[in-house]
Formats: sequence, C-alpha cells, structure tokens
Amino acid sequence: MLFISNIMIWKTNPAARRAWRSLMLRLNSTTAGLSSGPGFWDRSDRLSCVSAEKPPHTPVMLKEVLHYLDVQPAQVVLDMTFGGGGHTKAILNTIPEVTVLALDRDPTAISLAQQLAKEHSYPDMPCAADVVNTLDQQALASILTAYGEERHARKIASAIVEARRVNPITRTQQLASVVAGAFPPAIVYARKDRLQRRAHIATKTFQALRIFVNDELNELHTGLCVAQSALKPGGRLCVITFHSLEDRLVKRFLQGHDLSNLDQYHFSQNQQGSRKKKLVDENSGCNKSPNWLPVKRKVVSPEKDDVRENPRGRSAKLRIALRQ
Repeated sequence: MLFISNIMIWKTNPAARRAWRSLMLRLNSTTAGLSSGPGFWDRSDRLSCVSAEKPPHTPVMLKEVLHYLDVQPAQVVLDMTFGGGGHTKAILNTIPEVTVLALDRDPTAISLAQQLAKEHSYPDMPCAADVVNTLDQQALASILTAYGEERHARKIASAIVEARRVNPITRTQQLASVVAGAFPPAIVYARKDRLQRRAHIATKTFQALRIFVNDELNELHTGLCVAQSALKPGGRLCVITFHSLEDRLVKRFLQGHDLSNLDQYHFSQNQQGSRKKKLVDENSGCNKSPNWLPVKRKVVSPEKDDVRENPRGRSAKLRIALRQ
C-alpha cells in the first residue's frame, strides 16, 4: 500500500520464476483450465480468481499515514493501492482542495473509486487453483519457501501432489485440510500470530500462493520506482506493508540497494554485503544512488488499541521517506 504526495519484472526467486514459466506454458497448452480471471483469492471457500475487500473497510494506521504524509491544501496525492478506499476518503474529507489520484488493479476497487469520485480490461492471470493443481512438487516447494518462508515446504508440496492425484484441489478448506494432514494434530495450531493467537499450519502456504499469483513483490517494486520518478524533491512517500518480505523490499529500496534484477535478489533477513549495491537500472525509473531521506529511522507499527479494534492490521508496518 503506497501513498505519495506532491507529485514487467520477473519473479523474485529463480526457482519460483521457473515455476511461473512452467505454469504459463501448461496453461497456454490446454484449452480447459481449472479457472480463469484476475488471479486473486476471494473471500469465499473457492480457490478462485477474484479478490475484493468488501465494505465496510477499516484502513490500517490511518492517523499515522495522515500525519506522516502531511498533505497540504491543494496538493496532489497518489494512492497507489486504493483497495477499500479508506485512506483516500480520509484525505478527501480532511484536506481542503486536495486532489487524489487512485490506482488499483482490482475491478471491485475500481468500482468503489468510481463511486467515490461521483460523491465528492484487465489481463487474465493464473489463479491459485491453477498453481496448486498444475505445478510439480519441486516448483510448489520453491514457491512455499520463497514467498511463505515455510520451513516444511517439501512436506507440504508432497502432500498437495498426493492429494490432487485423487481429486483436484478447488476449495480453500480442502487445501487447508491437505496441509494439516501432513502434520500431527498437535502441530496444526502450534504457531501463533503477533497477537499470540493460534494460527493454522496452512497460513504460510496461503500467503505464498497469494504473493506468487498476484506477483506482489514485483508490483511493489515497480510502484516504488514510479513513486521515485513522480515525486518532486521534498515530496513524501508512505508505504504500508503487511508481511516481512514486503517490508524488507521497501527498506532496502529506500536505502539504495540494487533491486534492478529482482530474480537474483533474495530478501533474507541477513542480507549479504555483496548485494548492497546502488540502484543502476535507469530504465526502471530508479536512479543510481539513494534518493530518499527517512522521516523516521525505525518502522512505525500500529498502536495496541488500533490492533485490538482492527486485528487485520496487526502485522502492518509503515515506512516514511522524503524524496531528495
């Protein structure tokens, strides 16, 4: 979720990139796929292809974004992940004569934005069911490792391949049961989230599939490069991330790391010094040296009261920087 005021890259992991190519070749070679559409997870039980966060929508860290974005009257704000529109609505309602440009690939989000505008052809992509039922065991394990940071990726991938030999995996509950079946019952809810609530063993699997199908890290990097090109000196960038892979990418982008070749860049917690080069890909809109001055050195996290009222924001992290 990116906000800037005052105005196709391959997959990030080599094995995952090969998996993506394999998936596209298989889908293109058959006339009957398991599903079609924008390739997002929906809120139903199907492993389907539409994702929409339906109103009412509670924006994450709203007051922090408004504070650090520091929008002034008559300025232009670019909301690069409109979603449910909560942040944009707040900006429009609190700042006089402000202009908000909203972007989103989700058709439902575009519909919400059009409704909001009245008040004041997307390309098909593979979906999760295609990935789960088409890719081989090694490719699935690579995706779970790269995008879910799942330690048991091989075991889970093996369970998925065995299960789909009997019946295609088409529902979220079905996939969750397959993953859970690969572990002893005591392990299924052994993990805990940041609120110390028990988390299902399949949580990281669903995260990995969502990130892979939606190409989230590459989309985020492209958005950051666009923000760097569009912002005037002194313009502000606010980025909210919801998992560690996104936050590491944003952090290293703002530090000036070389992210021009994402398929060879690994967002591990312990980054090797050999990767700490300055940005060199001029074609991506990213300059050769760091162009950001952090407003706060440390990441901003939601307050405890906010997390209790809006648990979905428990993993959110906000980074703010000034364009130099």
